[in-house]
Amino acid sequence: MLTKRIIPCLDIKNGRTVKGVRFENIRDAGDPVELASWYAEQGADELVFLDITATNEERKTFAELVKDIARHIDIPFTVGGGIGAVADVEVLLQNGADKVSVNSAAIRNPKLVEELAKHFGSQCVTVAVDTKYTNDTGWKVYARAGTVETEHATVDWARQITDLGAGEILLTSMNNDGTKAGFALDITGDVAKAVSVPVVASGGAGSMQHFADVFEQAHADAALAASLFHFRELEVPVLKHFLKEQGIDVRI
Repeated sequence: MLTKRIIPCLDIKNGRTVKGVRFENIRDAGDPVELASWYAEQGADELVFLDITATNEERKTFAELVKDIARHIDIPFTVGGGIGAVADVEVLLQNGADKVSVNSAAIRNPKLVEELAKHFGSQCVTVAVDTKYTNDTGWKVYARAGTVETEHATVDWARQITDLGAGEILLTSMNNDGTKAGFALDITGDVAKAVSVPVVASGGAGSMQHFADVFEQAHADAALAASLFHFRELEVPVLKHFLKEQGIDVRI
């Protein structure tokens, strides 16, 4: 059995780490380079960098900031935001990214996932899926930083992008994001059951038990959190020792 991964996430806006609730009410959370260095020292398994306004501002990801962060860490590094072509990925990999995360561009052009997987290998391609539940539509996929509802049902979309070559799915519940009320166990479990690639659960982490729940009940392969770690409400080593005591295999 593969070890479960703990992944801090740096949401970047104007060169700073930020965090909101349900993708709104954004506030500053610190310097991304300092946070990245601290997480690497803490024993985080990976780091995710998401340039959250790149797509809506129709620009590329901050390659120089990616390069600066990469110089300070020795753990796998996934970068997303504003990626729409093979050339964009080449720039990010040259600047220190190990994997890339695509979201809105994959929705606009699903063949992009296939193209990136063929060019760089599936292990390099994460597809971020922002999903929201409403009574009228169920769980639907959203694009452009959660501002645009798409026609895609979440589980169907997860299957489609996996078939196209995605090597990992980063699943964020917009309903749970920033609430600290726990991960969305239902949709996370449904997606994990439907696909053969690792699923990273995101949105809602508020306690150590929430991580245990998403691993044991929803069968996520990794769990991502932001504000809980950024504001030092929970430290990675403490969380990992708790999970180990629960019988969950993590890297200490």
